[in-house]
Amino acid sequence: MFSSLLLSEKLYSHLLEIDQTANERLDRLMPPLMKAAGISEQLKATKQMKWVGLMNTVKAQVEEIIFAELIYT
Repeated sequence: MFSSLLLSEKLYSHLLEIDQTANERLDRLMPPLMKAAGISEQLKATKQMKWVGLMNTVKAQVEEIIFAELIYT
């Protein structure tokens, strides 16, 4: 697939489309998971390290979902 896309000069447009789709899904999936994890602006103001840890966890979960849906299939 890589070679055919590269030779037909469609590789970069395909990669751009995948990147845009992944970013849109990241933006759509983060808020509900943040809410479920209890991440808030108040937590950010009072317990920064806990907030950072929870944000990293949620982002990793969302990235795994996106990789499974868009990249590995």
